[in-house]
Amino acid sequence: AGDEFEAMTLVDKVKRICTNGSVSCVIEYIFDGSRFRCIVTDPELETAGLLYGSFTLILAGVACPRVGNPRLNPPTPSEPFADAAREFTELRLLQRELQVTLNGTDKSGVCLVGTVHHPRGNIGAELLKNGLGRISDWTIRMMAPGDVPPLRIAENAAKRGNIGVFENYTPPTLTGASEFMGTVVEVLSGDTLMILPSGETYDDESKLKKVSLASIRAPRAGNERTGKPDEPYAAECKDRLRVLTVGKVARVNIHYEKDIPMGPNGTEKRQFGTISVGKRSDVGETLITEGLANTQRHRDDDEKSIRYDELVVAESVAKAANKGINSDKEYKKKTTNDLSDPKKAKTYAGSLQRAGQTKAIVDYVFNGSRVKLFVPSENCFVMFALGNIRCPQPSPNQAAINRGQARPAEPFGDASKRHSRMTVQQRQVEIVCTGVTQGGVMTGDLFVGQGAQRRNYCAELVASGLATVDQRKIDYGEAPQVLIAAQTAAQGNKLGIWSIKQVVKEQPKTKSYSKAEEQLLDIQISEIRSGNHFFYRTVGNESASVIDDGMKIFTEQNGTKGAPCEIKVGKLVAALFNDGSSNSWYRAKVLEKGENGKVKVLFVDHGNAATVALATHLRPLDVTLGTDQIPAVAKEAVLALTKVRPLEEDDGIDAARMFQGTAWGKDLKARVHGESEGQVVVTVYDGDVDSPSINEKLTKAGLARVPNRSEMYAALDRMANSDSIAKLMKDLKKAQEKARSTRQGMWIYGEIPEEDED
Repeated sequence: AGDEFEAMTLVDKVKRICTNGSVSCVIEYIFDGSRFRCIVTDPELETAGLLYGSFTLILAGVACPRVGNPRLNPPTPSEPFADAAREFTELRLLQRELQVTLNGTDKSGVCLVGTVHHPRGNIGAELLKNGLGRISDWTIRMMAPGDVPPLRIAENAAKRGNIGVFENYTPPTLTGASEFMGTVVEVLSGDTLMILPSGETYDDESKLKKVSLASIRAPRAGNERTGKPDEPYAAECKDRLRVLTVGKVARVNIHYEKDIPMGPNGTEKRQFGTISVGKRSDVGETLITEGLANTQRHRDDDEKSIRYDELVVAESVAKAANKGINSDKEYKKKTTNDLSDPKKAKTYAGSLQRAGQTKAIVDYVFNGSRVKLFVPSENCFVMFALGNIRCPQPSPNQAAINRGQARPAEPFGDASKRHSRMTVQQRQVEIVCTGVTQGGVMTGDLFVGQGAQRRNYCAELVASGLATVDQRKIDYGEAPQVLIAAQTAAQGNKLGIWSIKQVVKEQPKTKSYSKAEEQLLDIQISEIRSGNHFFYRTVGNESASVIDDGMKIFTEQNGTKGAPCEIKVGKLVAALFNDGSSNSWYRAKVLEKGENGKVKVLFVDHGNAATVALATHLRPLDVTLGTDQIPAVAKEAVLALTKVRPLEEDDGIDAARMFQGTAWGKDLKARVHGESEGQVVVTVYDGDVDSPSINEKLTKAGLARVPNRSEMYAALDRMANSDSIAKLMKDLKKAQEKARSTRQGMWIYGEIPEEDED
């Protein structure tokens, strides 16, 4: 007796040895209404050497005001109602032998926590009922769930009667309704949601109510800017809450409100409550049961959820099962690829395009047609814009304003964004990627809903008058007919954007290009520079025979010796060239002056270039043979809507060789679409014009590709409008997709290098 012993030893021995798991003790001294000194008198513990041992007991579930200490200097006064609570307990417990159920110890491991069983009832409940104490959050968690309700009932009765320590108690005042129904629009974190109350029209962000789950503490998300990482299971908790609530009708019961610090100077009044969705009476309890959140540790005088005890029980079950945040295992955060970076996005673009219909989750809505997606199958975040349409610009957020990057809002921009938030925000959708912009934004179609409710979201926005179809896509025949029909209907009904007068913006003056009328020619290739760059001569061109005869006469008259002449870049001269049979003079244009008396020239009637000696291979050209008298016979041309690798690369050489093998020495058909930077833009056929073009054959072999969207539109602006160019564009895209899927040519690794895109 009197020997010190470990507090937990007594707890373990009582549970194993004593009848009904409780120990007989004499309450020797009362410190205050909820703390006593006890002496063990249970004979069953004699063999364990614990008989007559003394310990300090903290009454489970109750915290009474502290009694002052007059022996201190200066003496400390008692808290209000402390003496009354002590007297109340002394009259009923002091020097009595009672049964005590031990639940555990305090943090120091010295004081025991337990329940005293009085023959007339529960002393804790009596203290609470008389307003002589408050429920203690940390000790009530140690009690059996069935012992908690009497304490809650007793405390609530004292609060309603303003008895004792609750004499100044007032129920929490709410700024709004204590209960309402609404649709969950967005999950901000693992315990906070944005809800649109039923009956409200979502015409302003202020209509949404921000509600946090009462008495729930979810793992906190980090901050990338400050380098603070996410707490374990923060992402899993938020995603689980998203699955449970977003887009569903919820019943919200508000229990209390708090002022939450927001920024350095401001606060926000936040509502806390219980949210019920479908058959789940409390989604917060679901999160706790699955080990994704914990109950909030409240101060004794804090307001709590009315279901707080049920939440504590759920947490105990999750801890016993070692679930989630209660597990002893080391948390391994899932790493995801963020393709917001343009270079990364271009690298992954091909795999998303080949995947076809892909499931994704909308993580954030920037405007009506631009969102951030998480693609589970690829484990990546991507920026995604709806193809073929454009939504008005919404109002800028505060961050953009602070950076000075705010753009003015356009009519119906905010309405379009709100529609997307209500329809696709944090929902599962299906996407079909068709391309990627220079800024790394994936483009394509997006579908929402499932089964019979599945619909094209692009068409929905256009039909609602919240988006317009890209006019260039309409002009070039790329816009789907369903979008054009939807826009026509919206215009007729004057919906959204079409309800206001359309303002035509003055376009800045740009360089004008003459669009040649499309024509069909018979040609022969005279020089091949690369897989899509060449010179040709028109079959039957009279200028060809005239200049050929003229240069023969020039050679006969002047011989093959060089003569002094003025050398200036761009000047037309006669240059000596050996065609395989003999040296002859040909018309040539000076391209550049080299070193050691060398000059680089272009033979304007054939398209080939050569570096020749100034002294021996050049002489002045007769004025009668100038290009102002007889136009240059060879025309410089490029294959329309194709790009090839340079000759320094293997694919570039293969493209040039395929072009040579297909076209050299043959009479070809060429459809002229226009000019671009002095080069004729053509589609070349080695057979009938209804057969596949050489442009298409090179693309199908993976040796040429279609330009990116901006390059294509720039090229199309220089060409004559016709059905043939639209057909060529479709044929080339189909051929490219075939080459990509079969890994032909430059697509052997599935994607082309980024520098090729640039």
